[in-house]
Amino acid sequence: MELGFPGPLRQELNALTLAGTKRATAGLLTADYLEEDEELEHPGEVLVLVDDLGGSIGRIRVVNVEVVPFGEVSDDFARAEGEGFTGHDDWAVAHRRFWSGAGQQVDEQTSVVCVRYVLARSS
Repeated sequence: MELGFPGPLRQELNALTLAGTKRATAGLLTADYLEEDEELEHPGEVLVLVDDLGGSIGRIRVVNVEVVPFGEVSDDFARAEGEGFTGHDDWAVAHRRFWSGAGQQVDEQTSVVCVRYVLARSS
């Protein structure tokens, strides 16, 4: 599991995950899965959490996966991302900015893959 882009963002997201604060992450169905020919995660799947160089720093176990329209990402999911979001509205602002910076435009109907996980083991 590669959280964010390598550098300060990935380091922060990994630290939040290893601390147990971050328990969810979101991706775009089209850009992150369909265009990359990647399968969706599934409950029970154990994924290697990687650092900037691709080295293992821990393992996470997927507990839930949902595909929902961007405009319907729940307040609860936003808070589970562990990045200080109080609900959907500030989550949406931050994620629009992130995905726009990556060249991906989103609207209220854009399909978002919402993955919830727990830390299975840290390295």
